[in-house]
Amino acid sequence: MTLDLEALQAFPKVSLHDHLDGGLRPQTIIELATVAGHVLPADNADDLGQWFADSANSGSLVRYLETFDHTIAVMQTAPNLRRVAREFVEDLAADGVIYGETRWAPEQHLRAGLTAAEAIEAVRDGLAEGVMAARAGGHEIEVRQLLTAMRQAEPTRDIAELVLRYRRGSVAGFDVAGPEKGFPPSRFVKSFQLLRHQSAYYTIHAGEADGCESIWEAVQVCGANRIGHGVAITEDMQFDDDGSATLGDFAAYLLNEQIPFEMCPSSNVQTGTVASVAEHPIHSLDRLGFRVTVNPDNRLMSATTMTREFALLAEAFGYTLSDVTRLTVNAAKSVFAPYSVRKALVERIAAAA
Repeated sequence: MTLDLEALQAFPKVSLHDHLDGGLRPQTIIELATVAGHVLPADNADDLGQWFADSANSGSLVRYLETFDHTIAVMQTAPNLRRVAREFVEDLAADGVIYGETRWAPEQHLRAGLTAAEAIEAVRDGLAEGVMAARAGGHEIEVRQLLTAMRQAEPTRDIAELVLRYRRGSVAGFDVAGPEKGFPPSRFVKSFQLLRHQSAYYTIHAGEADGCESIWEAVQVCGANRIGHGVAITEDMQFDDDGSATLGDFAAYLLNEQIPFEMCPSSNVQTGTVASVAEHPIHSLDRLGFRVTVNPDNRLMSATTMTREFALLAEAFGYTLSDVTRLTVNAAKSVFAPYSVRKALVERIAAAA
């Protein structure tokens, strides 16, 4: 271990790939489920947290996604969404995060009669409450939403249109998530065209549970600004024994264009995308100059934080604070926010290094 955990936690961090419905506190789930009448697999916070982590460690993305049935079940009303969003921000602030983007799918939160717009506004209000609470505690943080369309659903432009409707407020951009195999991102090409024409930002989950072709389609067909995960890019690379690599045309294109990768080491181990953190390609890609970023994905399911993800990389690859700074600057340069915000984040990170 080459990093002091206390110093690492205090270091200003940027979280780009962080699911709202994957970051609930176990005690909050219990309290909200009791009111909603939803049956949980455990009745105390410690056991429930362990159940989520154990279930997510199956090595299967499909099984991993099933754990969300319980979190989504308690996120069906405006008060519940506000609470979850507020606590989400508070937990990020406690972990030293200074800028975050939280993604979630409005279409999954309409069972109790909310409209998608009402759900978005509830999350907006909860994020704002969390930001104010963090500032009152002396921590400056900004957290915005990414609205997700589920790739297995019938593709429409509805979520993309909501991104445009709320882009002047708390919504930073668009995302496509869900089961990757069998549901290529090009199914949502009309949404991407709309967003592109309106100069809006979007990221696409790709190269996590499917191959490099999924990443290629996300970038070259759909025009993604960022790639969620992207681990399968190594299929277009050949590594030599000395650590050097020969890049295929597509991998070279991503390197040249500095397309950001939202990498999530712990989550990728849990879903079987990689065998261990030590075998994660993030280190090799970083050495080659790819714009890789570090993210928690789902803090509840992975029992993790941004601090823990960096600590795991330090343990696996000998990362120092200099490495954390470089990767965090990568993230700051890749946020879906104005240039002035990106510049201020980079300056804040550099001042803490």
